[in-house]
Amino acid sequence: LEKAGIRSTRKLTARSYLDWGVPVEIAEAQPGDIAVIPRGTSSWQGHVFFIDRIEGAWVWGLGGNQSDAVNVKRYPVSKLLGVRRSGHVAASATLSVREVQTRLKALGYHEVGTVDGVVGPRTRAAILAFRDDNDLARVPIIDVALSDALDRAAPRAVAPERAAGVPAESRIVTAANAQIGLGAIGAAGSVVSQIAPAITEAEGARDLAERFAMLVGLQEALAFVLPWLAAAVFLGVIVYAVKARAARIED
Repeated sequence: LEKAGIRSTRKLTARSYLDWGVPVEIAEAQPGDIAVIPRGTSSWQGHVFFIDRIEGAWVWGLGGNQSDAVNVKRYPVSKLLGVRRSGHVAASATLSVREVQTRLKALGYHEVGTVDGVVGPRTRAAILAFRDDNDLARVPIIDVALSDALDRAAPRAVAPERAAGVPAESRIVTAANAQIGLGAIGAAGSVVSQIAPAITEAEGARDLAERFAMLVGLQEALAFVLPWLAAAVFLGVIVYAVKARAARIED
């Protein structure tokens, strides 16, 4: 799985795959799906394999440690504890990813982010949060249980501190505040560094013509423009930091 770019459970127990991917009905199992059967006498023991095919009462599975080898071996279909498939949307799901994202946002799970029909990190986080709030298995999948819960769920309760827009101990908000502060200091420094020499020069200048002549040369022009340009850059940093902070608080 890992070599194919698909994350495994990264656990040593075969039964850990009963919570991996999305559930599949045995009648709808396909080659490549993952199956789990019991093994040994303990409830935690099991055997996991890739389904090669199902014919009648038998399932053929490609697995390791089957007679001390990697091969295809058959097992009774009746022994299957579950069949799983890679992905986030169960075959039995009645809602599309976009519909789930839209419904989650309407219920107050704004961490879902953009409604784009893609199960990305933010959508997975929103699904996990919703499932946890509604006593569903904490797995980031869209299945019938999630669809049913979304239909009957009430809007998410909002804590007073969230409603006030002041999330406690937010590292991103803290970083944005620091960025705003540093930008303000930098802008102020640039402005002061430009104003102080200008005042001194104005006081020492004898007439308007002399001051104008000093600004005609390219060097003098750059010396005048660059500090103000730096100040503008710092101000831009402040503006975008404020916007980032506001977006994070809204989320």
